[in-house]
Amino acid sequence: MNNCFIILAAGQSKRFKSNIPKQYISFKNKPIFEHSLDKIIKSKLFRHIILVTNKLSFVKKKYLRRIKVVKGGKERSDSSLIALNCVKKFKPKNILIHDAARPNFSLKLVKKILLSLKKNKAVVPYVNSIDAIKYNFKNSIYNLKRENTLLTQTPQGFKFEDLYNYAKFNTKNIYDESTLFIQNNIKVKFIKGELNNYKITYLNDIKGNFHYYGIGFDVHRLVKGRKLYLGGIQVKSKLGTLGHSDGDPVLHAITDAILGACGKGDIGQKFSDKDKRFKNIRSTILLKRIINEINQSNFFLNNLDINIITQTPKIYKLKKKLIKSICNICKISENQINIKGKTTEKLGLIGKEKAIACEVIASVSKYD
Repeated sequence: MNNCFIILAAGQSKRFKSNIPKQYISFKNKPIFEHSLDKIIKSKLFRHIILVTNKLSFVKKKYLRRIKVVKGGKERSDSSLIALNCVKKFKPKNILIHDAARPNFSLKLVKKILLSLKKNKAVVPYVNSIDAIKYNFKNSIYNLKRENTLLTQTPQGFKFEDLYNYAKFNTKNIYDESTLFIQNNIKVKFIKGELNNYKITYLNDIKGNFHYYGIGFDVHRLVKGRKLYLGGIQVKSKLGTLGHSDGDPVLHAITDAILGACGKGDIGQKFSDKDKRFKNIRSTILLKRIINEINQSNFFLNNLDINIITQTPKIYKLKKKLIKSICNICKISENQINIKGKTTEKLGLIGKEKAIACEVIASVSKYD
């Protein structure tokens, strides 16, 4: 089926009160708009996927091979028409348009919309309000019946030819594409949406129900005949860390900090040094297991603050590589990690280059 999916991510997010638009803010360990992208790419339901954005630098290279990225307009209706003009050469039969600020829609809903498009020109999901609704008309207040009030959602589905014909002649700023059909007295099919498919509008909408913090610390002796691993990368050194695993003090401290924040014990409990399975194992494997475990429990990392305490190597030379490595392991963005290199002014075992240590503070949020 020649279906097309458009994600609108060019809004300014004035109500969000952030220095960058909300669709690029991290939510459950990745930018909000990426949740929609990943879901649709994985679904394989659409031949063409269009992302409309005014922040191309926020789009990772891995997506550029799978989707078409176009620059958005001033208003939502402008961005929508730009995307429609972009895909008209493909002559899609059905087109779904989605707000990037709704990351929690399900593929079940998408399939319901596509199925309903077999008999309808426009399909819009909705939920009923749970609040009592008042309507102010010329300073007179009226009660509205909740069951008659539809809170519409996206994605919204349309026959492409019909939508394009209405959109290209539209001169007004509209809140959603179904408005074009309603204005032209064309029947819109409303189907039950999903309560979880809410629109992120304010900063509080993405804050976890609870925030937790954990502290991690690890120290390893430096010896000859061992490799030196820091933050998941191998560092050139005459000395390496002595340990049951690969002895990566940075990843060990991160692991302990995360476990502490989530109330899940410590690294020794999870990966005992008495267990032969973990002999010389890479710490990247261990930390990835912990990340998957906490995510399945609805915990997600907010940020990591990392102190690496060593006389050598010089951490400032490695900082970029370390951040990139830890990002990939923990599935977070670079702006969620801070690394500082510290020395002991040549005091003690660390100062004499006989040991290396790391301390980490981790912040996590838990979402229902």
